[in-house]
Amino acid sequence: MASQSSRASSFRSAAKELLCGHGERPILRTSSTKENSGRRFWGCVYYEVYDGCDFFRWADPEPGGIQQEAEIARNRRNITKLKTRLKEVEKKLWVVAALCIAGWVGSLFLMLQNQYNLKHLNGLHLCYR
Repeated sequence: MASQSSRASSFRSAAKELLCGHGERPILRTSSTKENSGRRFWGCVYYEVYDGCDFFRWADPEPGGIQQEAEIARNRRNITKLKTRLKEVEKKLWVVAALCIAGWVGSLFLMLQNQYNLKHLNGLHLCYR
């Protein structure tokens, strides 16, 4: 919230310093072009009303600047950390899967062995004399 208010105040202070060809303070606008969709810029108050003033200045830093490079570097570090964490979690998942399979096979073996033993005892297959 504080960063939004400081950003808004920096936009207002920038408008006070700028004057267009008509001597008017520019208006903060939002680009709707395909290349710069959503990017904010300062434009003349009389844009598309009077001819002769093509005042234009981007309000935000240009893409590819130092700020963007720092953000890209930070994102790359985060990606590396996330990939490492993903590998750790995948290893744990394989261990859990192996233990589940081993437990299932062991349970099946015990169940079959128990049924086999019950058949021989109850079916009188064993002869004692």
